[in-house]
Amino acid sequence: MDVHENVGDDGEAQEEYEDDELDARRARWTATGTGALLALVGLAASTLRLTGSAPALVPGAYAFGAAVCALASVLGARGRTRRALWLLIVGVMVMALGDQFD
Repeated sequence: MDVHENVGDDGEAQEEYEDDELDARRARWTATGTGALLALVGLAASTLRLTGSAPALVPGAYAFGAAVCALASVLGARGRTRRALWLLIVGVMVMALGDQFD
């Protein structure tokens, strides 16, 4: 075996490792940014609904959904992107369900 053959294999392995690392970093940033954005939107909707004539359950649902999305943002920043994704889905569904009571 020639020494140069192994160099090519190691280079490919290193490139795959860098791609995986880049994908993980993108997933963390996406989960963190999406969680923070949904938390802010949920808090804004909660504030708007609180000042209106909606039942108390509606702003509470928005606030709780925003808290769940904020938790998802924290988990996403720590690398728990799969759990963060599920919490984002739950947070948005709580907000949507709370809006049905209006």
